[in-house]
Amino acid sequence: MGRVLSGIQPSGQLTLGNYIGAMQNYVKLQHTEECYFMVVDLHAISVAQEPAKLREQSEAVAALFIAAGIDPLKANVYMQSHVRAHAELGWIMTTLSNMGELERMTQFKEKSAGKESVGAGLFVYPPLMAADILVYNSDLVPVGDDQKQHLELTRDLAGRFNSRYGEYFKIPEPYIPKVGARIMSLDDASKKMSKSNPNPGSYIALLDPPDVIRKKISRATTDSGREVKFDPASKPEISNLISIYSHCANMSVQEVEARYEGQGYGPFKKDLAEHVVSVIEPLQANYNEIRKSGEIHAILKQGAERAAAVADRTLAEVKERMGFLPPQ
Repeated sequence: MGRVLSGIQPSGQLTLGNYIGAMQNYVKLQHTEECYFMVVDLHAISVAQEPAKLREQSEAVAALFIAAGIDPLKANVYMQSHVRAHAELGWIMTTLSNMGELERMTQFKEKSAGKESVGAGLFVYPPLMAADILVYNSDLVPVGDDQKQHLELTRDLAGRFNSRYGEYFKIPEPYIPKVGARIMSLDDASKKMSKSNPNPGSYIALLDPPDVIRKKISRATTDSGREVKFDPASKPEISNLISIYSHCANMSVQEVEARYEGQGYGPFKKDLAEHVVSVIEPLQANYNEIRKSGEIHAILKQGAERAAAVADRTLAEVKERMGFLPPQ
């Protein structure tokens, strides 16, 4: 079994895009790989967070992991901040990073654009992400297209460490599914569906009530014309909705096109809403049961203990190679 590491920030509500693009893959990978799935709360504070909201969202994201089908007996589910080796190796990776390569990070440039003041945490976010991956000597990292640059830096830092201190880190590979890795916004298919979008109509939150989901889909942007055809270049909006339909109804794109040939957008969007609701309602029922039981705290504790056993060993070996005195 190879090792897999991935995580989601507890900032904003998780969306259907998170579920299709990430969480469904987590569920599949847990059966064949040694998996570490974390709520990345240390990354979340690279921008200011309200404490009570951060606590609530952190628990909610962890509970949604389990509700989506991640088995805590097969995969490690935990809070990033509960495994201290992440932060310490993050500092070590920062010292191996160059200013120029961090300045070239696309996400840093996008998030800092037009701002008078930018926090240092946003700047050194990529070395901490590298530490998240390398502290388990991960083989595979499920990433979206927007995170590929960060993974490339991780690979560079692993190689840099190996060159200076001897071969130790594996060079991790991206795990990017051919289908479903990128669900786009409901109001602009040129942008990824994001929980940080200020327009709540642009995304379907996993905890949205069914009627809210139906309303959002009915108002989703469509292209000119009325043909339900998958053509991302000339019909990006309807193609995005077809992709969502395909995943939620477990149908091929071609089957979706054939079903709505000559019918137009109205019947298609109405049926799409019901398929999305049919996927999300059971997940919400699982989520509510998990939150009510309080079992998520024990799951996170056990996950962190198992993850720390691996991470602490990696950190100790890294520090020995670098010349740190061991604690007595």
